[in-house]
Amino acid sequence: MLMISDAASVLPMTEDECWKAVEQRDRRADDQFVFAVKTTGVYCRPSCSSRRALRKNVSFFAAGSDAERAGFRPCKRCRPEQQSAADRQAELVAAACRMIENSEEPPSLEALASKVGVSRFHFHRLFKRVTGITPKAYAAACRAARLRGELGRGGSVTAAIYDAGYNASSRFYEESDRRLGMRPTQYRDGGRDATIRFAVGECTLGSILVAATQRGVCAINFADDPDDLLKLLQDQFPHAELIGGDPAFETLAATVIGHIEAPKGTLDLPLDIQGTAFQQRVWEALLKVPTGQTASYTDIACAIGQPKAVRAVAQACGANRIAVAIPCHRVIRTDGSLSGYRWGIERKQELLSREASS
Repeated sequence: MLMISDAASVLPMTEDECWKAVEQRDRRADDQFVFAVKTTGVYCRPSCSSRRALRKNVSFFAAGSDAERAGFRPCKRCRPEQQSAADRQAELVAAACRMIENSEEPPSLEALASKVGVSRFHFHRLFKRVTGITPKAYAAACRAARLRGELGRGGSVTAAIYDAGYNASSRFYEESDRRLGMRPTQYRDGGRDATIRFAVGECTLGSILVAATQRGVCAINFADDPDDLLKLLQDQFPHAELIGGDPAFETLAATVIGHIEAPKGTLDLPLDIQGTAFQQRVWEALLKVPTGQTASYTDIACAIGQPKAVRAVAQACGANRIAVAIPCHRVIRTDGSLSGYRWGIERKQELLSREASS
């Protein structure tokens, strides 16, 4: 029988997932846990190349310190007590990210590589492997985030553009539609002069609001009270022109409601997604989870190439404002239990039940 440590640290994976990682010598799990063999008194990383132990003799620990408190000593082959290569690489990339975030203008690839002490070519490949995006894309996302903050404070749009790190306003305007979903003055002014069509209806999960800009659906929200839904939309875009009662748009809303009541396949809609680069990568991964299936937060973290970012993945799921179309309800804990859901755990359970039986 497999033994699981009862130490204070909590294992981030189930026992079956841990053992599977050990069998596959999965390096992605090296920073998640260690395994110890009671017949040898040694603990190892999951990727250790030593001879495979029998499952009945294996215990799992969330950290090497837990294994040592239980009386095990570190393996001399894989050195689990030392910092892993993945941790060292993550630290290098984190230092580069801080440099990008704190720079008024995006630093060059050469400057970033010099900062962490590796070659330009190696740094570019390392950064993309750890974060899933290039340094240039990360810098662009940081500029866009700073711009949204500057615009939210009011004042001159031109000043906000330069304060956010765009050294020419033309470069910003080339990206603004993709970054903001509307003109910068509209975003700054709470959607002033922007047009957002919406419809509020009822379904078996309660009241529902569907809203869209010209680019695509920007919100699908549930609530118990329909007035709360409209207030939420007004708070987000207090100066936008909100248009309800549009027959054509109500047809789209009816499509959403129909999918909720009887989910079949994917709800394929144009989306106007606003979020950080990391959030958008998480949401894109969610779109790949098939109807009727679920994935754990760890699965999603691994899918975007950041297996240690489990908590950040959960936060990105919580930041999603487009229910059902971005299926964050399909993400569950590794033990199969349900976690939080912006629109209520009962709705999450019901959506999963309907998809499973569709």
